[in-house]
Amino acid sequence: MTSKKILHVVSSMDPVLGGVCKAVRIIATSLIQQGIVNEVVCLDHPNDDFVTKETFKLYALGKHNNPWGYHPKLLPWLQDHIHNYDYVIVHGLWLYNSFAVYKAFKRNQRALGLKHQKHPKYYVMPHGMLDPYFQKASGRRLKAIRNWLYWKGIENKVVNYGEGLLFTCEEERLLARKPFHPYHPKSELVVGLGVEAPPMYQPPMDAAFFNKCQGLEKRPYLLFLSRIHEKKGVDLLLEAYKKIRDNPSNNTILPALVIAGPGGDSEYGKKMMKFVSDDEKLKDSIFFPGMLAGDAKWGAFYNCVAFVLPSHQENFGIAIVEALACKKPVLISNQINIWKEIVEGKAGFVNDDTLNGTITLLNRWMDGSFNDKSVMAQQAEHCYKTCFSIEALIDNWTTKVLT
Repeated sequence: MTSKKILHVVSSMDPVLGGVCKAVRIIATSLIQQGIVNEVVCLDHPNDDFVTKETFKLYALGKHNNPWGYHPKLLPWLQDHIHNYDYVIVHGLWLYNSFAVYKAFKRNQRALGLKHQKHPKYYVMPHGMLDPYFQKASGRRLKAIRNWLYWKGIENKVVNYGEGLLFTCEEERLLARKPFHPYHPKSELVVGLGVEAPPMYQPPMDAAFFNKCQGLEKRPYLLFLSRIHEKKGVDLLLEAYKKIRDNPSNNTILPALVIAGPGGDSEYGKKMMKFVSDDEKLKDSIFFPGMLAGDAKWGAFYNCVAFVLPSHQENFGIAIVEALACKKPVLISNQINIWKEIVEGKAGFVNDDTLNGTITLLNRWMDGSFNDKSVMAQQAEHCYKTCFSIEALIDNWTTKVLT
């Protein structure tokens, strides 16, 4: 196994983008621990701070400056180097990096056969980008048409030519079959996505977090930690919270609510903040600390009573898994692709991504006994260890892909 060598091809590794680049780092660093060589080629500036400080080999070919992510150096680099690897993993779809890998393999097919004994295998990891949501969501009609045309011309070749597709969960695998045709990948492998165990709780985490939320100290609170974006269902959460608070038959004291993450300066984010600031009672109970990192982030996780995310679409949800790892039950929508694992692990509550569904999530949590919530906290940690730990990730890759 130590002789295996993997190349990950991704449009950008800028950590600000989250999502795909974070998943690549998790996979690469996890497999490196097993003695497997992992390297990345991306379209970032070689002098970017995150490039120079990366812990594994990262080939940054230069920043692209167009929506497709085209860069003239990528295809020649791939043609010159892919024969040095056992596996090439394309991360994400709809951008030039996936097409460049396809073209490099097609162009080098004869040369590889003549000059080299080994032929690298190439897989595509779509990271939720084949989810039907993106073809059906309101406001995406033109993008949906664009994607369909792009699929017919290019992306179906990328998907169907390689060794197969790698999925983070079973739900993603099933959903990927629905939106586009012809769809006939050679294989469909669920490899999961692990999350490192959180750092042990330390008192400085409390100070780092509560400094961001003055007035929250010693109060129970629910934590939303994600982008403040319409897709994440922030409006559903705020409206549900307000309706429960204003319900005269509700005798349970609502926990406070923390909406943490970037996006507060967007039009949607400003609208959400105004919704709260216009209501004197909400202003005292809902906090917007912005994006959290380091001790402040872990302080937010360790001190919350539960994690909540009524998202309209989520391929995996790393923050959800981080909450589970911190022994926190999760209250999520059934549009988050790991919802089945949450239900089976009894690690939280799941409902529709609607206002009524979100109200039900919050009410179910508030109606639970202290003992029920304590048991669920233990089940949350167990769900993390069995489904989403780094150990589970490594096992999936070494037994399903690197064979």
